[in-house]
Amino acid sequence: MNIYSSRPVVLCLSGHDPSGGAGIQADIEALLAQGCHAAPAITALTVQDTVNVSDFRVLDREWVMAQANAILNDSSVAAVKLGMLGSLEMVYTVVELLQANPHLPAVCDPVLRAGGGGRLGKDEVGYAMREQLLPLSTIATPNLPEARILAELPEGTADECAARLLPFCQHLLITGGHGDEQQIHNRLYIRGGQTHTFVCERLPGSYHGSGCTLASTLAGRIAQGEELVSAVKSALDYTWRTLRDAEQLGRGQFVPRRLPLDFCS
Repeated sequence: MNIYSSRPVVLCLSGHDPSGGAGIQADIEALLAQGCHAAPAITALTVQDTVNVSDFRVLDREWVMAQANAILNDSSVAAVKLGMLGSLEMVYTVVELLQANPHLPAVCDPVLRAGGGGRLGKDEVGYAMREQLLPLSTIATPNLPEARILAELPEGTADECAARLLPFCQHLLITGGHGDEQQIHNRLYIRGGQTHTFVCERLPGSYHGSGCTLASTLAGRIAQGEELVSAVKSALDYTWRTLRDAEQLGRGQFVPRRLPLDFCS
């Protein structure tokens, strides 16, 4: 018997990671765990493993537009998750899509570096995201190194980067963990002055795909109707648990184990 699906659909515009740790596969797994359906539109193909990225190719604009519009014309999309874009042209493509669908909440994960440090786009891509994409997004989720690129503050603190970026976006979640502190401080900034700090225990090791997991989970919580601050907390809590249970599937970083909530307590 056919049963009409009641799961929220999340359109994911992200790159493909053949290791399965980050990118589209991370989006699909994280969204499935939130009770959502991921509809992936591939923006780029990468050559990477759990150690680092060695090359990438951004897909043609027409292909990405066709993928996204096929989903938008067929399904009732509840939210959009943005990941690796990789080029100025792809930023402009996504800007056009969001402008045509202003009713859709969008979570922007400004992917500019792989977990191993390799570049996934020139810095000018980050500047275009800041100027054109962040104003169309519900929330952006950079880690501190990405926030520094977006803010053009190479040594900036999270607070300093937020002050530079909040004129461009309504909500900004800057994730910690790139220093040596024993507790990780993730900071949610809201334009107008409100700030929420979420603290979690530092886990040993380094991880491939944590940012993708967080942003996708957040998009899923928003698609499920959760209020933004609560959705951020839920997404951070879930992501921490996937890192706690992470697996070493290759020679490099650990890969988050993105199990459904019932199995990730």
